[in-house]
Amino acid sequence: MSLVEYRRKRDFAKTPEPAGSSRGAAQPDAARRHRFVVQSHAAQRLHYDFRLELDGVLKSWAVPKGPSLDPGERRLAVQVEDHPLDYAGFEGVIPAGEYGGGTVMVWDAGTWEPEGDPREGYAKGHLRFRLHGDRLHGMWSLVRTGRRRRDAAGGGEAPTNWLLIKRSDEAAEPGSSDAVLRRNPGSVVSGRGMAAIAAAPNRRVWTAHGTSASVVNLPALRGATPAPLPDPLPPPQLATAAEAAPGGDDWLYELKWDGYRLIAAVARDGSVRLASRNGLDWSERFPEIAAALAALHVGDAVLDGELVRLRPEDGVPSFSGLKADLSEGRTDRLVYVVFDLLHLDGHDLRDVAVEDRKAALETILSAASAAGGPAARLRFSEHLAGQGASFAAHACALGVEGIVAKRRGSRYGSGTRSKDWLKIKCVRREEFAVVGWTPPVDGGRAGIGSLLLGYHDPAGRLHYAGGVGSGFSRAEHAALRRLLDAMPRGARPPGKDVSRLAPAGARWVEPQAVAEIRFADWTADGLLRHATYLGLREDKDAHDVVIDRRNGDTADAAPRVAAAPAAAGPRRAQSRLRKGEIEVAGVVVSNAGKQLYPDAGITKGDLAHYYASIADHILPHLIGRPLSLVRAPDGIGGQVWFQKHERAGTSDAVRRIRVVDNDGDGEDATQTFLGVDDAHGLVSFVQMGVVEIHPWGSRLPDLERPDRLVFDLDPDETVGWERVVEAALQLRASLAGIGLESFPKTTGGKGLHLVVPLGSVGVGWDGAKAFAKHVAEAFAAAAPQRFTSLLTKRARRGRIFIDYLRNGRGATAVAPYSTRARPGATVATPVSWREVEAGLDPAAFTVATLPSRLAALTSDPWAGFEKATAAAAQIVAGR
Repeated sequence: MSLVEYRRKRDFAKTPEPAGSSRGAAQPDAARRHRFVVQSHAAQRLHYDFRLELDGVLKSWAVPKGPSLDPGERRLAVQVEDHPLDYAGFEGVIPAGEYGGGTVMVWDAGTWEPEGDPREGYAKGHLRFRLHGDRLHGMWSLVRTGRRRRDAAGGGEAPTNWLLIKRSDEAAEPGSSDAVLRRNPGSVVSGRGMAAIAAAPNRRVWTAHGTSASVVNLPALRGATPAPLPDPLPPPQLATAAEAAPGGDDWLYELKWDGYRLIAAVARDGSVRLASRNGLDWSERFPEIAAALAALHVGDAVLDGELVRLRPEDGVPSFSGLKADLSEGRTDRLVYVVFDLLHLDGHDLRDVAVEDRKAALETILSAASAAGGPAARLRFSEHLAGQGASFAAHACALGVEGIVAKRRGSRYGSGTRSKDWLKIKCVRREEFAVVGWTPPVDGGRAGIGSLLLGYHDPAGRLHYAGGVGSGFSRAEHAALRRLLDAMPRGARPPGKDVSRLAPAGARWVEPQAVAEIRFADWTADGLLRHATYLGLREDKDAHDVVIDRRNGDTADAAPRVAAAPAAAGPRRAQSRLRKGEIEVAGVVVSNAGKQLYPDAGITKGDLAHYYASIADHILPHLIGRPLSLVRAPDGIGGQVWFQKHERAGTSDAVRRIRVVDNDGDGEDATQTFLGVDDAHGLVSFVQMGVVEIHPWGSRLPDLERPDRLVFDLDPDETVGWERVVEAALQLRASLAGIGLESFPKTTGGKGLHLVVPLGSVGVGWDGAKAFAKHVAEAFAAAAPQRFTSLLTKRARRGRIFIDYLRNGRGATAVAPYSTRARPGATVATPVSWREVEAGLDPAAFTVATLPSRLAALTSDPWAGFEKATAAAAQIVAGR
């Protein structure tokens, strides 16, 4: 399509709008997704411009009242001239007196999928499509209300009226009218509102390859000095470890990204250099990142950031995922998270205040993001001003490595470890030099039993730190053995106790390799407790691993923000423990290094320590209740089965609960269930290979009267998390309307449980189940396209199944704080309604993150749960 009309109306010497490429674009096929954008435009009056990519241009409509999520609202959409594709990222101010003069903001952006042939639909005047934006989703229609007319003056199409209509589906909000506009006032690319954009008209965020306008106002950066692009690249500034996040508004807080530190340089000729933390040239190693940097709209620049692999399910960085990709030679899934700007367009910015450097960096990356293309591999590291303790707690709950605090106004100190940058880790995690290894326990020739670790003190002396025998995949076992066999043999680390502390059969090597290790604590002997191997560090030298333990901890890595409490209970003498055994809460756990969750590196020993550390939280939901158990003795990848009743060989630490069948009495009608009373019993479950715990909804002494109801929102695999959250909030409101308070819990999967306490005077099982069924059926009847109360697979397709069947006698629901037999070692976790409303990520709650979350919480997410009165039971019983 022609852009003649668009260009005829504009003087590009005066307006900052993009002129558009004269080459056009390839014809898109009907099956792929195309771009769309909605721009808020304050011209003579405020309106919204709705644009869809089709045939190499943006088909455009002016929507006076803006889009609405209410299917009953039919919004007038006046078709205007086609716009160039790079207009999709334009945000700025069109000068007064020019065509369309006023402020333009990118209100929403994303992709759209046509329903059928889009050209045919456009020609007929009825376009049907699905939007995938930040704010607009689901099915929509554009319907022409009059015939198309030609504009004789410009050769294009004269304004034509259409209607923009939201269709009824899961994304619709009947009766909401303008709610989506009111709750989303700012830009999706810069976060600014219309007033802020008008006040800073030079901060344009659009770019197109080959344009020459700068997106950063360099003269405004106080401290910037003219300088050539540095060669060699400067070393990065390092952070100092801290016990806790500093308070006050003088600090900016960022996530601590878990990957490889990279300094990147972009030259004026478009070439890119990448350097690791220790100065290795990685320019050729990451071609996708280099291409993304080359596409930035800068003259020359030096950036500082972290190369990471983000988990697709939740966007959390995964160091093990990064290592796995690199070991396979894959670089196509890596992302460069950028957090500082050291040089720009012939100017050294290291003396510019950190907040101003970050603002300039954000402008550059926002422009790149709006332009699309390879820049999608670049991410800006967002920050929060103030609220450091709260930010740290939330970061740990997400499962990230920790946070970094940066002092406002501070300069960038290349190669220094400054107290202007502080790092606070959520768990103890550090690099250690590999000083040796042990052969496999089974005597095999391939692989290793454990890695032996060490570190240097500030004086350069080598110290032994113990071993790590968990966290290795099968491939890593073999690869580490090949590496160790090729390394020079070394002497045993010095120290009078090393011969006593080191395992028999230890084989020592020269410290050359560096391993990343997660661990719980240091022992009194100076060894690592509960260490887990995460991967080798290619970017660090073993001689740079320096730890100062004079104060009982590391100098280069702070303690976790919230440590899991040590397991309680009597300790068995270490000399009585056999190889592969550990003792937790008075229970001897055999095969402690066995991988129960191989993808997450969680061993049987890790699981035992998890349950011991959270016993005070989970036991109130288990004591006195018959339990059903999911067992996976060989890990979740092996045989998994359900156990309800006592079996031969069940530990004496597990309680027996005898239940009389309703249909009879005496010995023949009695069944023996399993129960638990303390941490000793919990860890005994782990020794049995238990990975899930499911209690009844009633407890002794009155097993016939449930004291809680569970509504299980179980979504079909095609249903997104946003719909689950929306359903939970609606169900909560409905229950509250009849006087019932509910408490949310993630399930460790895609669903949510709403748990309703009934108090000590409960209703019978039949009444409880009948009430839950009534609620589920009422929801399904009111919105059959969204909910179902039927268990069949066909009925659940595209819907959320409201499972009321968990409220029958003998039925169970997964316990709060129980692990699940799922990849990632996820945990069913009680959360607050505030967290649900904020769109929490259920995958963030795992065996690795839950102890830190619980230690960081300032209040119980289920505060008030035990205060339910008999009135709740009366409501359920219909009295």
